[in-house]
Amino acid sequence: MIVPVLLFILGLVLLIKGGDWFVDGASAIAHRYHVPELIIGATIVSIGTTLPEVLVSATSAVSHHGEIAYGNAIGSIICNTALISAITMAVRPGIVAASELILPVIFYFLAAIFYAGNAYLTGYFSRPIGLVLLGIFLIYMILTLRRGFASQSAPSKEEVLEKAEEITMSLGKAVALLVIGAALIAVGANLLVNNGTKIAAWMGVPESVIALTFVALGTSLPELVTAVTSLIKGHSALSVGNVIGANLFNLVLVCGVSVTLSPFSIPTEKLLFGRNASLVLDIPLTFIVMLIMTVPALWKGKLYRLQGISLLAIYAAFCAFQFMA
Repeated sequence: MIVPVLLFILGLVLLIKGGDWFVDGASAIAHRYHVPELIIGATIVSIGTTLPEVLVSATSAVSHHGEIAYGNAIGSIICNTALISAITMAVRPGIVAASELILPVIFYFLAAIFYAGNAYLTGYFSRPIGLVLLGIFLIYMILTLRRGFASQSAPSKEEVLEKAEEITMSLGKAVALLVIGAALIAVGANLLVNNGTKIAAWMGVPESVIALTFVALGTSLPELVTAVTSLIKGHSALSVGNVIGANLFNLVLVCGVSVTLSPFSIPTEKLLFGRNASLVLDIPLTFIVMLIMTVPALWKGKLYRLQGISLLAIYAAFCAFQFMA
């Protein structure tokens, strides 16, 4: 079992490094052609940090491991909110710009209600459901880009010259990073899925448990790096916006791509109170943790330490339950 564990870890490393190079290459190309910073953040960076989840879930679905595709997306939402964002709130709560969170929060809960409604009514994610989720993603991106361009003032000649001086990466290097990064993510996702299933079998737990915990945490490492960097620089509120965006993308992009490629059913192996734990615990918990994080931010424009501590306690209990006999 040592080899699968080592290959699983290698897969995580390739995912992280591949995502990092992909974002660096894409950002360098965007800067070279003077794409506004806001647009880069809303598109390239957000999608780049979600690519590990996309590739892992897509690979899982195509390989007929729907439990991993489901667990990775749902587990990443819970991990992003109740662990990564919770750490920033517990360590350094701060002020947030509520107006900037309204659009992604609205889209997240609309997508979550649609996702949950389908899960409870049918228990099966068909290709049309995946296409609807991708449609929601497309609408959100269009609105985000329109808002970004509308709020972007024309740069002065000095700003253009300053940006030009900052571009030190050659176009060839940027393209190489983009391509190599995408390749590393693909290889890492394959290693993660194949060896994650072996580890689940060896531990005697459902594949969805490994996906909800280890795989979800591994693919959420880009968000964790963003959160830690924001903390160090004293901008803890930045990680909240990144987490909300990543959670939305997990629902509409990650789930949308994986379901469209290969439809799958909600996992049924784990039970709670004699009922499917996915429906009793996992999906409701995505609503609970997001409400705990976003309501005070939207209502008061603040993050509170108690929020972070509460979410961390919830995440600890969630992980403990997953590995209960």
